[in-house]
Amino acid sequence: MKARKLLLGLLGIALTASSCYTEEVFIEDEIIVAPAFSTAQTLQAYDLWYVDINGTQGNGEVPFLQRAFTVSFDRGVLLANTNIVGIGNTGNGLGRVAGSYGTLPGIVEIDHDEDGLWALDVFTIDQNTIELYDPRSKTSYYLDGYQSNNFDYDRVFYENINYLLQEYDVWEKTFTSQMGALNEFDNENYLQFLETDGGFFRSSVDKAGISLGAIQWDYEGNYGIFDTSDETLKTLTLDYDFLGNDYFELYVINDSTIELYHVASETIYGFSGRGFITFAREAKTAPRKRVKSQNKKMNVSRKRKM
Repeated sequence: MKARKLLLGLLGIALTASSCYTEEVFIEDEIIVAPAFSTAQTLQAYDLWYVDINGTQGNGEVPFLQRAFTVSFDRGVLLANTNIVGIGNTGNGLGRVAGSYGTLPGIVEIDHDEDGLWALDVFTIDQNTIELYDPRSKTSYYLDGYQSNNFDYDRVFYENINYLLQEYDVWEKTFTSQMGALNEFDNENYLQFLETDGGFFRSSVDKAGISLGAIQWDYEGNYGIFDTSDETLKTLTLDYDFLGNDYFELYVINDSTIELYHVASETIYGFSGRGFITFAREAKTAPRKRVKSQNKKMNVSRKRKM
């Protein structure tokens, strides 16, 4: 196993002759001589730490990291974004208060409001990446650091687009382009994407503007989201028995608006989210865990003219 360097170089601190204190760090029977400096300073080096869930290693989990898109360490206060919607605004972009933390050399001790006490080892991977390692479950989480003004929102939306679709009770059609051939999907006015392992959706032809409770669902079936060779392009299939698989290019306009480009008819549909679902400890909704992306890859190129 390759040894890891504990808290090295993230802040680019140069040691002078007057600060020559070192400590020996034992990792997996190997000794690495590492400079001792503030773990707190390392964690506060960036406003936001994006939890790269696909990079997680190990069979266990740290529940609050498994749920979070980002975490922030703000002078003893732990904050987290557990929703994509509002990720740039909630808590000035840092999310909701999730607990408190303290630091020791190479360790962050977190008292999470819901999940209790956790002591995680802190390692640096590169200039803006750290590893939080849970010795109890032998699980590592990798976090990428960003300042608020250069946070990669596009990455969050496109890597987690499945979760964005599930954060509203309903997506209501609000726009249909004049260009494009007539097709059966013209009649669909509501879509609902449910949080299930298989990818389950419902649709309705009810008229626009009615209350959510009045919607009558006309059809239910499976949906699939696919990656492509273009990191900014996702595709969506809706499995209608009477239509076959309806195929769309899926575009995120903002955290409450998506566009579906119906490739066969060349029609653009705009949908707005209604009924925001909050995934937080004070909400009635059960906590949602993120899992590694299992999107299949589709070998297609972008058809919509941008």
